[in-house]
Amino acid sequence: MIDFFLRRSGAFIFYILLQVLVLNNILFYGFINPYLYIYFLITLPPTISRSAFLLIGFLMGFLIDIFSGTPGCHASACVFLCFVIPYLQNLFGPRNEHTSNVMPSFKTYGPGSFMQYAIILVVLHHFFFLMVEYASLSDILWVLLKTLFSSIFTVLMIWVLEMIKSKN
Repeated sequence: MIDFFLRRSGAFIFYILLQVLVLNNILFYGFINPYLYIYFLITLPPTISRSAFLLIGFLMGFLIDIFSGTPGCHASACVFLCFVIPYLQNLFGPRNEHTSNVMPSFKTYGPGSFMQYAIILVVLHHFFFLMVEYASLSDILWVLLKTLFSSIFTVLMIWVLEMIKSKN
């Protein structure tokens, strides 16, 4: 239990640092920005209580907001994501009682189900984040384009991470 907590705490810090020090500085063609830090939230096990899940999401988003200069945008998007994740874990996760408490991954969900799960969550997060950031429907086409291309890039990065993890 302590080993799991230490590993997840280390991953939490790693993804925040990766996002704020590296990925926030990547901006392809003016509208593609990967948000890989949500991979940490996507792969949290369903055994975490709902309130702890929302708190972890808020804390992660809040820390990203502090370093990114986006007051509340990432925090609200992460809380929204953490609210939706348990429903999608039930939808895409294993149906067996003995495997219902496993962390989402290629190995546990299967590559197809995991990628469907991840794609839906990435698109929801990116759309919610960009709608909060722009705070206007007048830029909806721009929001949709940024959501599409940033989601594609983020999903590709998640796929690569899962491929690396499944080889080990």
